[in-house]
Amino acid sequence: MSSRLSGEPEKDEEEDEEEEEEEEESVNPTEVKMSQIVMPCHSNHRQELSVGELLKWMDCSACLSAERHAGCPCVTASIDDIHFEHTISVGQVVNIKAKVNRAFNTSMEVGIEVSCEDLFSDRHWRICHAYATFVTQRTNTGKKVILKPIVPHTEKEQVEYSVAAERRRVRMVHDDIIKDLLSHGSNLQADNSAVDNAVAAEKTKVESVELVLPPHANHQVNTFGGQIMAWMVNVATISASRLCQAHPTLRTIDMFTFRGPSQVGDRLLLRAIVNNAFKNSIEVGVRAEAHQEEGPNRHINSAFMIFEVLDDHRKPCMLPRIRPEPLNFVIFMRWQSMIRRVASWPSSSVFCSLCMLMCLFANAYVCFQVYLSYNNVSALKMLAARNNWRLSSEKDKVRLYTLEQKSMLSIRVESEVDVPAHRAFCLLAEMSNRPSWDTHYQKCELIHQVDEDDFLYRVVTPSVHRGILQDFILLACKRKPCGSGDPYVIALRSVSLPTHPPTEGYNRGEVLCAGFTILETKNNIYYNQASPEVLPYISTDIAGLSSSFYHIFCSCSQYLTRNRLQSASEVICFVLFANLW
Repeated sequence: MSSRLSGEPEKDEEEDEEEEEEEEESVNPTEVKMSQIVMPCHSNHRQELSVGELLKWMDCSACLSAERHAGCPCVTASIDDIHFEHTISVGQVVNIKAKVNRAFNTSMEVGIEVSCEDLFSDRHWRICHAYATFVTQRTNTGKKVILKPIVPHTEKEQVEYSVAAERRRVRMVHDDIIKDLLSHGSNLQADNSAVDNAVAAEKTKVESVELVLPPHANHQVNTFGGQIMAWMVNVATISASRLCQAHPTLRTIDMFTFRGPSQVGDRLLLRAIVNNAFKNSIEVGVRAEAHQEEGPNRHINSAFMIFEVLDDHRKPCMLPRIRPEPLNFVIFMRWQSMIRRVASWPSSSVFCSLCMLMCLFANAYVCFQVYLSYNNVSALKMLAARNNWRLSSEKDKVRLYTLEQKSMLSIRVESEVDVPAHRAFCLLAEMSNRPSWDTHYQKCELIHQVDEDDFLYRVVTPSVHRGILQDFILLACKRKPCGSGDPYVIALRSVSLPTHPPTEGYNRGEVLCAGFTILETKNNIYYNQASPEVLPYISTDIAGLSSSFYHIFCSCSQYLTRNRLQSASEVICFVLFANLW
């Protein structure tokens, strides 16, 4: 699966091979592997593996990994968005690898990688990559089980560990927005304008009841989460088939969130309806509720699934139009279609589009802002986790490292500052004060405070082109540590705003990855990532570059020392990422 919450850039083949070699040397103790050969009983009408069956195997593998780390029973809380890149045929082998990326207090994130193997050609390819959240069950006395922390060993594990905190933040916001959209559904009206040959959404409704029997239960006598997801996929497929009058292929599943348990003896009521049909894809909304012989229905799970219909050449077919109804599904139809469109736009233009859309869907605007913020912070953390930095110079315990990757040059500077970490974080997060110590910042003005952690600034700097100043529109995201050993983070990246277009007299620049990370440790680290167009200006003068960074870093240290609080001394690790201009 390629998760919407990941945002990680694709790596080249050489990097993938290096990671595989590194992983072979260091085996994660929580890692669980499962291999299944696809039999006809696992397949659909095309002799391809049923997605529902695959979800069962994925959930089982992830649960075993979670319980191996926790040492006690665990249950599935949620599974992030999943994109299925390929189908799997009968006779091929499914290889699933699951391991715990990070443990929080009583919950943990499990990464799941699914690949396919052809036994006759010895070919391997990726199917999907997912993130699941598991929680520990209380003991017989009702006491919570506190999880021990995960210790990452490889570079990939360090990246997953670091970014897991940001993905957790996104999940919480995603859940809040879903609830808010449901509660304010009556504010939106459906577009019931006549469309030739349109199919009424009412005709795609599916309702099915499943009796939960012992074979459907897990080892804790609760309904197996993978089984619930498989039933949801089944009704969603039927709903999509009623619209297209063909056999659709499931491509994407929106986040599964389990809102309550189900037990043997429950009647599981599953409802599905087509929310919208686009040119080549169909979105289906699914809801699962459980009830006993008597008593109210309990909401168990909801999800959105994207289907497409393939022709004989495996190309997407044109789909019929749909007339939306009822109103509660129209909300999600519009909201999800907007997510799909924005997800394919260049990241630097997302904020521009968001601002134009926010007047229609304030909650969707907040959701997109959170995802853009996530990408901003995760890019910074991934750069920090790289382990192939090369020491270029050192002066007065200020060390400068470089990392060359394709056409990108990244800079890392390490030093120590005798300032409390939380104080340094507060000082550096106040970007308006940066011109007082950074000569690259001639002006820094706050445009808009998005929320308590995210801000928009306009920065004016000297330009590499003589006589023309350069300006940037930056999204600044600040994050406090999620747990022990985590850094304070201030991430920066360029965005586009319709209210602040490029102006005459300024050359509009772009920051790909910039910011600070601050740790209470013995070393201070600074990183700087240069975009390709800047490389000719600095590639022949690394000594001059070192001197420039040294003076700026010293100026920053003096700024922090002057403004430190009168409290016990702490040595912090200070990391700055920035694009060179």
